[in-house]
Amino acid sequence: MFDIGLVKLGVLGVLALLIFGDRLPEVARQAGRTLREVRAMADAARQGMRESLGPGFEDFDPADLHPNTFLRKHLFDDVPPSWPSPTGTPRAAVPSPSTPLIFDDAPPPFDDEAT
Repeated sequence: MFDIGLVKLGVLGVLALLIFGDRLPEVARQAGRTLREVRAMADAARQGMRESLGPGFEDFDPADLHPNTFLRKHLFDDVPPSWPSPTGTPRAAVPSPSTPLIFDDAPPPFDDEAT
């Protein structure tokens, strides 16, 4: 996600030591406490949202509202295993359509009023 290698992590550690000095352990503890509080607040908000939605929404997850997750869930959950996966890696050979959309001898559809 962040693409941080060993060298970059070492440089960040040295910079943290130079900036915070002997206060680094206290700063790390405070950052850990803050992160735990933020996670607890997010969990409480998520639980409050589930309770306020009422019955039938016990399995609701706000992450499902992200456009990528929403499309994957609603468009690709019932896809036959012979179709390619939404990540782009093929599950198996893609079946060819039984009838083509545009025939070779017919002109493509055109709408005069569309332009």
